[in-house]
Amino acid sequence: MKFSEFRKLRALSSESICAGMLADNRDRIRIKKDDVAVKNLTRIMDGVLELSARKGFSAMSLRDLSRETGLSMGALYSYFAGKDELLDMIQRQGTKVVGELLAEAASRPAPPRDRLREVVYTHLYLSEMLQSWFYFSFMEAKGLGREQLKKAIETELYTESIIEEILSDGARSGDFASIDVPMTSAAVKALLQDWYLKRWKYSGRGVTVEQYARFMIDLVESYILKKRRKVPARPAAPVRRKK
Repeated sequence: MKFSEFRKLRALSSESICAGMLADNRDRIRIKKDDVAVKNLTRIMDGVLELSARKGFSAMSLRDLSRETGLSMGALYSYFAGKDELLDMIQRQGTKVVGELLAEAASRPAPPRDRLREVVYTHLYLSEMLQSWFYFSFMEAKGLGREQLKKAIETELYTESIIEEILSDGARSGDFASIDVPMTSAAVKALLQDWYLKRWKYSGRGVTVEQYARFMIDLVESYILKKRRKVPARPAAPVRRKK
């Protein structure tokens, strides 16, 4: 699937994500009008991602966010009680959106090879559409508290578990070669992360997300599909007998 087609099918935007954020946090957000709440949540989330890219979330103050968004401190507190709660809202909503779409791609009735391709394309295209959130989610995990760090690790392991399940299905059916499934899953996840963590490297080479997806799939399949020959053991060196 081309990226343009995926973008049309998955009409994701900051506004749609914030609409979901509002629905999931209606009990704590004090703004009554949904359209106003979504508009301001979008300004808040975009402001957080922008400030975090420039100076880091831990160094960002709510006064910085107030200046970035044009919302007063009182208005900000209508949506969250403090930075920790704001971080939790952004992390949970992004994780929910990405997790649901990856699970959908992985559960389609198709052979393991096609399901793996679908997951790779979905993950890469989502990280292209939501690049700021993916980068923020990974980079800010290093400075999170214990509970938030635990959630960030669980999110990463969840993606690996989806890949691992597909690889295990393929190994059992004989579609894939005999491989170390956990290690291969971790390697696939690392390749997916490289796209959004080192975006500058690929943009500098003129590599598009579609080209990277095709390369990554070819690379992974060359390992999991090919029946690798065992390297014959070297013959033992002749033993010289003493005369």
